[in-house]
Amino acid sequence: MSTDNLTIAVIGAGGKMGMRVSNNLVKTDYTVYYSEVSPAGQERVTATGRVLTDTPTAVADADVVVLAVPDLALKAVSADVVPQMKSGAVVLTLDPAAAYAGLLTRRDDVIEAVTHPCHPSIFVERHTPEEYADTFGGIAALQDAIAAIESDDESKKAQVEQVVRAIFAPVQDVHWTTVKQLAQLEPTLVETIACMIGALLKESLDEAVNTMGVPEPAARAILLGHTQVALANTLKGDNPFSDACLIAMDYGRGAIIKEDWKKVFSDEELDKNLAKMLHLDKIER
Repeated sequence: MSTDNLTIAVIGAGGKMGMRVSNNLVKTDYTVYYSEVSPAGQERVTATGRVLTDTPTAVADADVVVLAVPDLALKAVSADVVPQMKSGAVVLTLDPAAAYAGLLTRRDDVIEAVTHPCHPSIFVERHTPEEYADTFGGIAALQDAIAAIESDDESKKAQVEQVVRAIFAPVQDVHWTTVKQLAQLEPTLVETIACMIGALLKESLDEAVNTMGVPEPAARAILLGHTQVALANTLKGDNPFSDACLIAMDYGRGAIIKEDWKKVFSDEELDKNLAKMLHLDKIER
């Protein structure tokens, strides 16, 4: 099947991610159906001029069904949607948690795929005000995306990549992993670690300002500049840290980081993390 004339259904088109992916899909030549059940979401969709379609009609002939709904709703939504999909279609979720936890309704003749945006890198080359303002991605700044598909059919993989490039546009590279590897990246690498460190930096800024009495503009300026230098030095190898800085870094690691912190990458800890995120007692394997 050609990937040029895809029919796509967006379920949850009026939600946060549903609006984002729909704003990009409307720019394509695909046949796109937008489905939304909440009144507030329906108002957001119709306010853009897009036409709403009921779910059974939207998914009936769709080659790819995008489930743009929160993690906690995916189990119920997939139970409703997947049985209505045509044979050979792809159900695409935007986060790996529910898929890896085995919460999605499955059919032997429906292909399961997952994708997640990388968001624009702090090192991405930007030229316009729109690119500088687009920190999330999907508007103007270039980003990569991760995708996983449970199929060896190259034509289906091509379909998924085409849709991924459309919903997260502009996209430079689509990186392919397994569903488990994507779950190890999101949440473990980027939420459990990177986002946590971002929040820790904000707490540190507040401590410097509120407890130590440092003027907020001064503390913010030195923190933001040094954060970029720290990431550039460690992730790009731009410049070596000074000997004094290395000593301070060692002190910080010993004072703040637990020695066994890498356990968060283990299967057991991943399951614990996902169970909490999905409000489950445990992940059944």
